[in-house]
Amino acid sequence: MFTGIVEELGEVVRVDRRHDAVRISLRGPLVASDVECGDSIAVSGCCLTVAAHDTDTLTADVMRETLDRTVLGALAPGVPVNLERAVHAQARLGGHLVQGHVDGVGTITERSPSKHWEIVRVSVPAPLARYVAVKGSIAVDGVSLTVIELEDETPSLTVGLIPTTLALTTLGRKRVGDPVNLEVDVLAKYVERLVTAREVP
Repeated sequence: MFTGIVEELGEVVRVDRRHDAVRISLRGPLVASDVECGDSIAVSGCCLTVAAHDTDTLTADVMRETLDRTVLGALAPGVPVNLERAVHAQARLGGHLVQGHVDGVGTITERSPSKHWEIVRVSVPAPLARYVAVKGSIAVDGVSLTVIELEDETPSLTVGLIPTTLALTTLGRKRVGDPVNLEVDVLAKYVERLVTAREVP
């Protein structure tokens, strides 16, 4: 479980493509400093398992399901990634509950910079739009953000990025047209499941 508060802006250093999977190595001295094999790490919002590590890099395997549903399949050496270690039970929950289970891929369609912040519009896959609410939470590339506006007709949402987010995450470097991983609030999915599930006789 994660909070969507990015700890470090890492970088892809190696991508080994296999038949139906990818092994990626990432540079992130802060995050790699105390991980162990088997630990969960959020990589731009995707929960991956550490397979190997040293003092400043970690390696994880990415299976076909993840490659098909996220932007990780397009990673290449030199590309920045958001990194977050799994949250401890006693830690402050600074963002919202993020599982690292990406629900779909959106696209940045507009950036509107201001003096002290930037408004970013992101397209939302139609099947996910019903889980998004104004002033609700969403994880964009693993960053916990608050939805400012929601457009249902052509599903999209806007979020506000403060200087810290722009400087310390990949969202400050993304351009219009770039894809991003989206994870909606898990509570919305469970509520829908409970409401729509048929009663078992």
